[in-house]
Amino acid sequence: VDRLKSESLGVSITDLNDTLQSSLGVAYINDFVRQGRILRVQMQAEADLRRTPEDILKLSVRNNKGQMVPLSEIAKAKWISGSPKLDRYNGLPSMKISGGAAPGRSSGEAVAAMEEIAKKLPAGVGFEWSGTSFEERQSGSQAPLLFGISLFVVFLCLAALFESWSIPFAVLLVVPLGIFGAVVAVTLRELPNDVYFKVGLIAIIGLSSKNAILIIEFARRLQDDGMSLIDAVLEACRLRFRPILMTSIAFVVGVLPLAISTGAGAQSRHAIGTGVMGGMIAATLLAVFLVPVFFVVMRRIFPGHARNRMNKEEGNHHG
Repeated sequence: VDRLKSESLGVSITDLNDTLQSSLGVAYINDFVRQGRILRVQMQAEADLRRTPEDILKLSVRNNKGQMVPLSEIAKAKWISGSPKLDRYNGLPSMKISGGAAPGRSSGEAVAAMEEIAKKLPAGVGFEWSGTSFEERQSGSQAPLLFGISLFVVFLCLAALFESWSIPFAVLLVVPLGIFGAVVAVTLRELPNDVYFKVGLIAIIGLSSKNAILIIEFARRLQDDGMSLIDAVLEACRLRFRPILMTSIAFVVGVLPLAISTGAGAQSRHAIGTGVMGGMIAATLLAVFLVPVFFVVMRRIFPGHARNRMNKEEGNHHG
């Protein structure tokens, strides 16, 4: 398009674009009602009038004086080679590259590998992440914060349950056992350390604490009733061993379908199911032996008060 000549003839670029749009494409005119339905009125030139470049140059454009100016007076048509699609990102020419992590590799490792390759790009060529990769990079740094918040919330709940600030530490010391089991299980199956596995780790925090709560709650109650610390812990382990074993087996069997599932989205289910299964098995087998040790150590460091026993002694004294 010769812009100087079009301006001298009084043809604006807007009118030219409208003419080409209505001739080559489709131009919306208005709506009309027919048999109770609203239909759109669209205008387009006949196919015979836009078949070749010469036909297009025969079109006329109205100038600012109301006169019709042939398009051939202000434009020329020629064939050129160009891309069938022009992608832009933030207003800059771009090329979209999409892919997925290899089997046994996490999406984080794939992102790191792509960034290493991108460092070798020539000057003036850059890269940006979009979609799920962009969101993963934004949320990846929040994982330690989420784990910390989860532990803190569990600690507050335990402190309210036991009415003590020291006993919750005996419960939370079993959490690393569950995390250890989850990591070992995922490593043995060569599964990636992705966001689904991290969700399973957050679930392990609560599931590992459950078994410890069953033992410590009974041990604390027996100690308040007058039993010695060691006897109370041993009796609590004997009484709660079967419930802990039954609930853990039921949970492991419940998540087994996730660990062996197939079909679409199976990778994400494998990560969650395997991580939670491994963490629960480790937390169950090790907690039965180590939770009593944790409780005894915490009670020796922070003796606390046997409230029920003191109340009984006071009642006998008054009697």
